[in-house]
Amino acid sequence: MKTGFVVASWVLGAIVVGSPALAAAADSFHFADIQTKNRHTSKYTCATGRILHVTYWNAANGQSFALVPVKGQQMLFVNTLSASGVKYQAASYTWWTKGPHADLYDAMQGENAPPILSDCVTIIR
Repeated sequence: MKTGFVVASWVLGAIVVGSPALAAAADSFHFADIQTKNRHTSKYTCATGRILHVTYWNAANGQSFALVPVKGQQMLFVNTLSASGVKYQAASYTWWTKGPHADLYDAMQGENAPPILSDCVTIIR
């Protein structure tokens, strides 16, 4: 069981780092231990005027993933525990959605730092 997780983690890392691999996996992705049930893409407009296209996958095991553009690169985020909304993590970044709103945080900026992208609102869901 742990071997499958290590392999899946390695493949997941390859998808996040290698954009050609990511493009090939944009419609769906499959790991031996994780099967996705559905996916959808939402379009957001943020306070800065920046437009984001974020793709979400829900897995049959209850996990969810979000593909979020950060600093010109696509990053694959995994859902984590949240008091409200849905919180996704990737490296030092947090993509936190609450209904049609979302913010992007960078933990490297400090615990009380404002979001690096704020007031992102769903245009198309």
